[in-house]
Amino acid sequence: MGKGGMRGGFGGSRSGGSGGGAGNMQQMLKQAQRMQVEMEKDQAELENITAEGTSGGGAVSVIVEGGKKVKEIKIKPEVVDPEDVEMLEDLIVAAVNDAMTAFAKISEEKMNKYSTAGIPGL
Repeated sequence: MGKGGMRGGFGGSRSGGSGGGAGNMQQMLKQAQRMQVEMEKDQAELENITAEGTSGGGAVSVIVEGGKKVKEIKIKPEVVDPEDVEMLEDLIVAAVNDAMTAFAKISEEKMNKYSTAGIPGL
């Protein structure tokens, strides 16, 4: 009688465990699919986000779109010196890099929520 009870308990535990595991797996898959849809939506939104960078105390400003395209460059006339083209080039490069860094920060903040660190079991 003791053996039968033990065998029955073991069998019940095994089937209950696998049934719960399958349910949990389905739930995790649904959650992953929802996250993927949301992530794709957020990535698409990033394509339309602009970020601005400046240099020379605002003498040069650059707006990038989607982090990949320079949309606009504005240069204050007083920094255009034909005798020092290198300075203007450096200001443009610095402003573009500043804009790219600003966009990267926006992108990181938006996409951080998809880190696997927040998913149980990973």
